[in-house]
Amino acid sequence: MPYRPPSPYAPRRRPRLTRRGRFAVLAGALLALAVATAVPLLLLLPRDRPAAPPAPPTLLVPEGWRSTQVYEAVDRVLALPDGTTRRAATAPAAALGLPAEAGGNPEGYLFPATYPLPDGTTAEGLLRYMVGVAGRRFGTPATAEAARAQGLTVHQALIVASIAQAEADTPDDMGKVARVVHNRLARDMPLQMDSTLNYALGRSTVDTTLDDTRIGSPYNTYARKGLPPTPIGNPGEQAMTAALHPPSGDWLYFVTVAPGDTRFTADYAEHQANVAEFNERRRQQREG
Repeated sequence: MPYRPPSPYAPRRRPRLTRRGRFAVLAGALLALAVATAVPLLLLLPRDRPAAPPAPPTLLVPEGWRSTQVYEAVDRVLALPDGTTRRAATAPAAALGLPAEAGGNPEGYLFPATYPLPDGTTAEGLLRYMVGVAGRRFGTPATAEAARAQGLTVHQALIVASIAQAEADTPDDMGKVARVVHNRLARDMPLQMDSTLNYALGRSTVDTTLDDTRIGSPYNTYARKGLPPTPIGNPGEQAMTAALHPPSGDWLYFVTVAPGDTRFTADYAEHQANVAEFNERRRQQREG
């Protein structure tokens, strides 16, 4: 067959790209699109972003702190002269929103939490806010009903909670300590709590002497029956739950022989043996 040159009107065959070639073309197109998009976006961004305002300082009130510790911490964080917050709390005109049973004493009602301190915070305003938080947590109808079921007012339940908070190492032990308090009250036995003596003496120790148990104070629960007149610290919600819903048990005595080893019993002889072991450990620690 004779040779015929291709017609200029015949469709031309397009060159075919290999797989690598197709990838290179696609990558180039995407890069070009990204550059074209990024430039206008960069032009739209502000050159000098305003700095975020600094977060306000905060005050952490740990569970179990006494009011005196709270007052000192507030003085420090607000850069106030020593004693300013205590005077604000105890001034006759102080309006902290305390319940009538508190008798004007904030002990137990300065709820443990972390509090922001915006500009303009005052000692009285901060204390009022703490008392308000405690009221919202503990001043509910359910709390009042649970307290009545234990034969207590809410204020008395708060006292039990403060003792459990001070005496126990763990949440489980809080419930057992609260049960011991309830059992002793039911039997008209003195509570004999070292934590209440420590509160009366303004200290915190595990060593109690015979002379300590003879001090003339309404917080001396060795010499006086019943609850002390006020909470002995500011308990958290776990301690309040322990006071209102303690586990069942016949325990009347307990002693923390070692950290994490608190022993509860209804048998006085067993308790004495536990106390002897505690005293021996303390002797070895002092001599070691």
